[in-house]
Amino acid sequence: MNRRRTLAQQADKYVCYQQSVQAPDIDVAFLQRVFKRTRGRPARSLREDFAGTSAFSCEWVRSHRENTAFAVDLDPEPLDWGRKHNVAKLTPEQQSRVKLVEGDVRHVGHEPVDVTVAYNFSYFLFPTRDALREYFRAAHATLESEGLLFLDAYGGGQAMESLTEETELDDFTYVWEQRSFDPISHWGENHIHFTFPDGSEIRRAFSYSWRVWTIPEVRELLAEVGFSDSHVYWEGTDRKTGEGNDVFTRREKAKGDPAWVAHIVALP
Repeated sequence: MNRRRTLAQQADKYVCYQQSVQAPDIDVAFLQRVFKRTRGRPARSLREDFAGTSAFSCEWVRSHRENTAFAVDLDPEPLDWGRKHNVAKLTPEQQSRVKLVEGDVRHVGHEPVDVTVAYNFSYFLFPTRDALREYFRAAHATLESEGLLFLDAYGGGQAMESLTEETELDDFTYVWEQRSFDPISHWGENHIHFTFPDGSEIRRAFSYSWRVWTIPEVRELLAEVGFSDSHVYWEGTDRKTGEGNDVFTRREKAKGDPAWVAHIVALP
């Protein structure tokens, strides 16, 4: 007799990731708001670095009939998944405006774009100043002179702790585990798990071993490779919950926060 498959066995880890971690419609709206305020026009061409399933790129081309995108990632598995599940949902005309590229973000070249994004703290994978500088130099080279580079970052005291946070969604619970953090090297080991109502789980669906870069370090390296300036967009706080409210405004200074998320926008 066949045993009934658990909810975890039936689940797709990439679907769970997109539902729990990503909000490309919100990110695209933020990007366009900042770009238009900074450059006086809408952005039309995009490069999504560390693209994974290319969800951002697909939302980008869906959002306007003139938008084009390159989605770049070194790992063929999420790119293939994105091609079958995200790109396939676009119209044929929209599909013609997005190109998925398997390759190292430091070495993939193309015509300059208005915007490059490296979200979900993906550039934290570069462990040294030399390695991160090399990436920023490549990002600078693929931008239009009036383009923008968008990054995100996180930090605060809780970023330096071993902890587990759970977020309940409709069909599963998203679990973020900071397994370890070394304050000397700023090296962190992190995992994403998904648990389901029947008690089953996908353990270590995604794992990240990276350096938790600070905002001053990032801005200094951006300046070293030729970016003329960089701006920090700080997340506001919901008065009722005390948690982040997903509203980011440009700030020169910020109050100490045990757990913060910010955007860094660099100008060539």
